[in-house]
Amino acid sequence: MIPRFATSLIAGVLITFSLLWIMQVLIATGKKALVDEVEFTLGDFIRVEREEIVQRDEDEPEPPPEVQPPPETPDTQMDDLDTSQKLTMGAKTAGKLDISMQGGNIGLGDGDYLPIVKVAPLYPRRAQTRGLEGQCLIEFTVTTTGTVIDAFAVECTSSLFQKASVNAALKFKYKPRVVDSVPVEVTGVQHIITFKLED
Repeated sequence: MIPRFATSLIAGVLITFSLLWIMQVLIATGKKALVDEVEFTLGDFIRVEREEIVQRDEDEPEPPPEVQPPPETPDTQMDDLDTSQKLTMGAKTAGKLDISMQGGNIGLGDGDYLPIVKVAPLYPRRAQTRGLEGQCLIEFTVTTTGTVIDAFAVECTSSLFQKASVNAALKFKYKPRVVDSVPVEVTGVQHIITFKLED
């Protein structure tokens, strides 16, 4: 181990001194290169201007077609029109005002009940985890305001669907049935709610 150390030490010293000697030679010979004047000339740079021809598109857009004047409207004679309006009111008796309107009806028009809003039921979690599908027949009453009351399940393919079907039916909204301009309740309305799993 000692001979290897001595050999590497001697080699390192020789390399270091040889590098220092080479650097000294380069410095001594480089002074002359820095002092010498070198003459060189720059070439003249001449820019030649080219003639540029700009072509302009002389096409003008076509004028729009002439608009024809509107046809003349005949003058209407206002002399024949009756602009007078009459309003007949009964006398005010006992603090009530009696206004009779003939030929018209302000109330609701007669007609059957119509669905306005139908809410989809929440799929029961137990039926969903079991992969059950089915349907439920619900019966309820449509009130004079169009809301649903007294909803109950008539027949269901599974008891898991009963509560969800009833809760959904109670949120339905209807246009109430109107008879002689008076809304009436409708009992025994039936609706089938189907439960189907999506793929």
